[in-house]
Amino acid sequence: MSGMRLIVGLGNPGPDYEKTRHNAGFWLVDELARTWKASLRPETKFSGEAGRASVNGQDIWLLKPMTYMNLSGQAVAALARFYKIAPEEILVVHDELDLPPGVARFKQGGGHGGHNGLKDIIARLGTPNFWRLRLGIGHPGDRNEVVNFVLKKPRAEEMQAIEDAIRAAQSVFPAVLAGDMAGAMKTLHTAAK
Repeated sequence: MSGMRLIVGLGNPGPDYEKTRHNAGFWLVDELARTWKASLRPETKFSGEAGRASVNGQDIWLLKPMTYMNLSGQAVAALARFYKIAPEEILVVHDELDLPPGVARFKQGGGHGGHNGLKDIIARLGTPNFWRLRLGIGHPGDRNEVVNFVLKKPRAEEMQAIEDAIRAAQSVFPAVLAGDMAGAMKTLHTAAK
């Protein structure tokens, strides 16, 4: 099986949003860019910041859509079409309300769970069949509080937990790139106990 060719981090552009929970996907992609020494540059045709990393002889695209969350699919579809990347070769990293801070989980396909970034990507790719890496941010407990919650900064101990989860997820990326999603999932999902 081929590995991932495009890793997308979801978030909102600009300093006001930088440290908010909804930007957890950006944080992980920034870490990967640092680790893999890739520079993300504004790419107008992909409506985002994009960069190519070479990891063990494999080319990987990193992308941070700069369209605001609810139009994320525009950037993903543009880059995927341009480089002929299949949905199954795309990993979207996003904040997840249904998981507590400190937990990270891989999953392929499925719904969008009310996440506007995922909703737009599914619509524009025409399939939910891409991979997701869900970074837990916890839930405010009240549905009406969700919008407010995701656009706020995590508390210090939550941030620490999210950073730990990002590091744990990063450690399984060699398996992800090799296309061994089962191995990556097993390691990551059991490590979190």
